[in-house]
Amino acid sequence: MTDIKSPKKLIEVALPLDDINVASTNEKQPFTRNHPRSIHIWWARRPFVTARAILFAQLVNDPGYQRELGYGVNKKEAEIKREKLFQIIRDLVKWENTNNEEVLNRAREAIWESWRETCHLNRNHPQAAELFNPDKLPAFHDPFAGGGAIPLEAQRLGLESYASDLNPVAVMINKAMIEIPPKFAGQKPVGPLPEGEKQPDMMEDWAGAKGLAEDVRRYGHWMREEAFERIGHLYPKIKITPKMVAERPDLKAYEGEELTVIAWLWARTVKSPNPAFSDVDVPLVRSFVLSSKKGKEAWVEPVIEGNTYHFEVRMGKQPADAIAGTVERTGATCIMSQTAMPFKYVREEGKAGRMGERLMAIVAEGNRGRVYLSPTEEMIQVARKAQPEWKPEHNLPVNPRDFKTPNYGLNTFGDLFTPRQLVALTTFSDLVQEAREKAIADAKAAGLPDDGQGLAQGGSGATAYGEAISVYLGLATSRWSDMSNSVCSWNSTNQNVRALFARQAIPMNWDFVELSPFSKVGPWFSSVESIFNAFASIPANTASYSLQVDAATSDHAQNKIVSCDPPYYDNIGYADLSDFFYIWLRRSLRNIYPALFGTMAVPKAEELVATPYRHGSKEKAETFFMDGMTRAIHNMAEKSHPAFPVSIYYAFKQSETKEGSTTSTGWVTFLEAVIQAGFSIDGTWPVRTEREGRSIGIGSNALASSIVLVCRKREANAESISRRDFQRQLREEMPEALETMIGGQTGQTPIAPVDLAQAAIGPGMAIFSKYEAVLNQDGSKMSVHDALVLINRAITEYLSPESGSFDADTQFCANWFDQYGWSAGPFGEADTLSRAKGTSVDGVREAGVVESGGGKVRLLKWSEYEADWDPTRDQRTPIWEACHQMIRRLNNQGESAAGELLAKMPEKGESIRQLAYHLYTLCERKKWAEEARAYNELIGSWHAIVAASHEVGHAGEQHGLDF
Repeated sequence: MTDIKSPKKLIEVALPLDDINVASTNEKQPFTRNHPRSIHIWWARRPFVTARAILFAQLVNDPGYQRELGYGVNKKEAEIKREKLFQIIRDLVKWENTNNEEVLNRAREAIWESWRETCHLNRNHPQAAELFNPDKLPAFHDPFAGGGAIPLEAQRLGLESYASDLNPVAVMINKAMIEIPPKFAGQKPVGPLPEGEKQPDMMEDWAGAKGLAEDVRRYGHWMREEAFERIGHLYPKIKITPKMVAERPDLKAYEGEELTVIAWLWARTVKSPNPAFSDVDVPLVRSFVLSSKKGKEAWVEPVIEGNTYHFEVRMGKQPADAIAGTVERTGATCIMSQTAMPFKYVREEGKAGRMGERLMAIVAEGNRGRVYLSPTEEMIQVARKAQPEWKPEHNLPVNPRDFKTPNYGLNTFGDLFTPRQLVALTTFSDLVQEAREKAIADAKAAGLPDDGQGLAQGGSGATAYGEAISVYLGLATSRWSDMSNSVCSWNSTNQNVRALFARQAIPMNWDFVELSPFSKVGPWFSSVESIFNAFASIPANTASYSLQVDAATSDHAQNKIVSCDPPYYDNIGYADLSDFFYIWLRRSLRNIYPALFGTMAVPKAEELVATPYRHGSKEKAETFFMDGMTRAIHNMAEKSHPAFPVSIYYAFKQSETKEGSTTSTGWVTFLEAVIQAGFSIDGTWPVRTEREGRSIGIGSNALASSIVLVCRKREANAESISRRDFQRQLREEMPEALETMIGGQTGQTPIAPVDLAQAAIGPGMAIFSKYEAVLNQDGSKMSVHDALVLINRAITEYLSPESGSFDADTQFCANWFDQYGWSAGPFGEADTLSRAKGTSVDGVREAGVVESGGGKVRLLKWSEYEADWDPTRDQRTPIWEACHQMIRRLNNQGESAAGELLAKMPEKGESIRQLAYHLYTLCERKKWAEEARAYNELIGSWHAIVAASHEVGHAGEQHGLDF
């Protein structure tokens, strides 16, 4: 297929990266509502807006492609068209535009326009009918679908989407997001309204999957009421008695009332190692604080009486001499004898089956917030009455890094739940099947045709519809298990439950929370409501499919657009973790998807995660991962649609990001695997999803949490070149690519300096990877590591003031800064350097950028510059001075004031920005964090500064200023 005309896509040239990164970070905030992630928990999902932007840029032609093909489009026209595409991306990545059809249609129209252009270019290709149908977009495939962000956004953009994964939990999540909703788009709800609710208007809009979502809510309500009838006696209310009020006057307002219990707080116990207290069950508690909210503080006091103790809830701040807790980082302490109990002792007790639990406090619903109560014997006895009929016996993995409970005798998944939690979860799981039967009957009664085929058989009638409803109810039950297990803890700050999967591990927890499924805080129905709300951001617009397939052998990528977020090394053991949910999904949904839930646990042998405990050693695990990943990527290279690049997300571990660079262990090896698989790498875009704000310093959190690799299949007849030729091409081609990335002559928000080194790898690796090999002088093949060294050197040379049209004063200042920073240096050295650069110490002093005297020369910091500086009245204005005056104005007065200053010297704008990039790179190398932050913030604010400069009426004075 070497004769295919494949225009470069936007993602291979330029992106409004900062806009994407800011929106991606915003989406990760907890206040983002009606989010697809609420369907079910998955680990390390990419932000949905990131996937949306990357896919769009992967699908549309870069406007500069006509020049490549010899068309009469000049550079300026291409830049104007590119800016229109940037604006579409800026609108797409705003979460509030997720369902904005005007914005989405503009994106879809741009995709179609590019596709028809590509089809026209290839209209005479022998496979034109198969590959280039101008009336049908190619389908999309994600072979590592995971939490489904990328397939869902492909569907939103109008593509038939295929999501595949080995993990049945991931497959189930993707079915719920992309496969099931389009099947029943426009379907009116068939379930009966909950008692007391009004019948919706006959003209109710049931477009998309709104009707299905409403039925999930209605049958979820039925399940809750039915569950309460069966197990409500295990969750009794608590009556506030006169005796309680006598002991706690703050309860007077509730005297005689029965309060609904939100949660029971338990402490695990082990026997005291002190022989004098060998019968004492010592509580293991991190903190006895129940509420740290100002004015509503509460805590638990272990009241010791002889050789026994009991718990009492106290209101107010915990006194300084009270027992803060019994467990610290080094181990536990017996509250009776103060005997130390090292974790080794606690582990031995747990493994011997001698770990128990004691009720520590009760949390109830009050009119004005939480009501904390001391434990009662009645509540303890009710909890002990729970007798589950079933308990998951599947063993937890022997993975001490991520699974801590086996160290303490909690060896099976069933051990992670109290008997009452097991009763609740099995009850709701079983009710999923009853809801299924009820929904099928109601659908038939409502007139929905029935073909007798379920979802697994491709059915679309009443049977399949009833099963669809039960799928979401099964997911709701599985999702609720994250909040209903004995590894959950109480958040004393927010006064609510802290769910199990705060991170990708199952830790050991000492004092834990047992929620009521029927209260107002974290009840089972809250999971149903979350799923109901998630439907608001699910497109349900194009038939799509979710499949259980191995990425290394799948045929589903054939002639499809491919984007994926593969697992990275041993960062997350998805299969081990998802067993926690699989046990509940299997119980609820096995009769609907028997093949998907046919195994007792999630398949693990083929999972591409380098887990040493599974493969015998770290080396064998790494070999397994890289061999499997190379096969999977090779499969993509061979089968993906030849007119489109493939985008691959590479997720960095925190340990790999330090000092503004990445270690070679993962990143370099992954690049090697991609190249060995047959890809050339045309772009590398750093996607920042975890930062807290726009102000980026340097250090471990400064780098992107992911890099998107943009890949094309390497030509089969690719030749080898010499190291000298590779370096020559870097010198010739890198400057234009870097100019585009930093926003030169375009309107895009420039890439922040902290991201430039990673983004610039793309055009450099595009040169390196398009050849069969780059040969060193001795005939050996150049490694990716050595190529990266040369690419970074080319970036540094481009950004150096000596490489551009910088004035002599600026060249002197840059070199002096490199040597001395803001410190003073010898006059003699300064004199020699200034003469070499074509200026003088007196000259730069007159320019107002250095201080000279006493045989010393020192650069002035921006904070020392003139406050009322005006470049129109300055007789000598080096770029160095202009850049630092911009920083001073930005820091002291903000973007608008900086824009006013830039409007007075628009011809210096591009040079100011390039100098800022150079100085950031220099500061990063020297680990000058504060200085680096200043230059990074100037670049990050550049687009707003330029916009502000327009507003003051100087748009006509641009003279090369870029927007």
